[in-house]
Amino acid sequence: MIPFFSFEDTNRQIRQELIEAFKKFIDAKNYILGASLSDFEQNYAHFNQVQHCIGVGNGLDALYIALKVLGISAGDEVIVPSNTYIATALAVSHTGAIPVFVEPRNLTYNLNPDLIEPAITSHTKVIIPVHLYGQACEMDAIMHIAGKHKLFVVEDNAQAHGAQYHGKLTGSFGHINATSFYPTKNLGALGDAGAVTTNDSEFARKAATFRNYGSSRRYYNEVQGVNSRLDEWQAAVLNIKLNYLQAWTKERQALANQYIDLLQGVGDIILPHLADRATSVYHLFVIRTGRRDALQQYLQTKNISTLIHYPVPPHLQEAYQELGYQKGAYPIAEDMASTCLSLPLYVGLQENQVAYICDQIKNFF
Repeated sequence: MIPFFSFEDTNRQIRQELIEAFKKFIDAKNYILGASLSDFEQNYAHFNQVQHCIGVGNGLDALYIALKVLGISAGDEVIVPSNTYIATALAVSHTGAIPVFVEPRNLTYNLNPDLIEPAITSHTKVIIPVHLYGQACEMDAIMHIAGKHKLFVVEDNAQAHGAQYHGKLTGSFGHINATSFYPTKNLGALGDAGAVTTNDSEFARKAATFRNYGSSRRYYNEVQGVNSRLDEWQAAVLNIKLNYLQAWTKERQALANQYIDLLQGVGDIILPHLADRATSVYHLFVIRTGRRDALQQYLQTKNISTLIHYPVPPHLQEAYQELGYQKGAYPIAEDMASTCLSLPLYVGLQENQVAYICDQIKNFF
């Protein structure tokens, strides 16, 4: 069986370092807001070419905290992609604001800058571009629109650690940005974890305060904050993995390129397409086909596991029924939801396994 994802190879590479780090973690007797977190915040900020990184509990909290730092609240509107994981919209809703969905480009799956301005109203405060599946959004155009309309930009960088647009890293464009280190992410912890990144010192201070009960001084609370602190153990794990990220990214990209070479012209498959000046770190390798469900079932019979990201777009989720959207409201996102299939791609996947997967896809068609 070829699994959709496996930790086996990455864990093997860093196993001894993890064991030594855990011994230090136990002996340090300081499990919250300690040296490991400070080290990781500095290291990740350096990696992401920003001035500040604030470790938080998970990616959803990172988005929520970023929006709260910007003062987003009830009555505000925030532009989000119609094709994204629901966490992007949930973060907006948790502030009391309204998510306003905008369709992606058909080939890149990312937010279409050409459709943003028609969605802007007097209530719009923020644009959240999501670097979906690991590909950088067209950030120059998005930042230009935001500047023109005096809007904030919060990047959702959960899937794109190390991706670039026009030579600049995702997570470094926006006014304040969010990422996730969920275990299956390209840079993943051994549990839930996330971070906020920014070049604005005041935003960084507010985020660090908000994540810690709204307190920068023990027992004195400036705002009604939350408890969302990246713990010392997860920070230690991420410090180790960060040293491997560049090599792991190159491996992902090589595997993705092999898929692209072998699946050119096969059936009705639409392969990943990069926007001009954008790179992808291939958090996921997603193809599209009108025969998606049948292909997935066929591959399962050949011992190949696949997943569907995401079968129901946010505007059609039961959680958002109060917004009143019906099927057909966002046809591009809906088409993607019914045709996208994610193929196995992870560190340790072998070239001969990719070749086998592609052979079976060719056999299906």
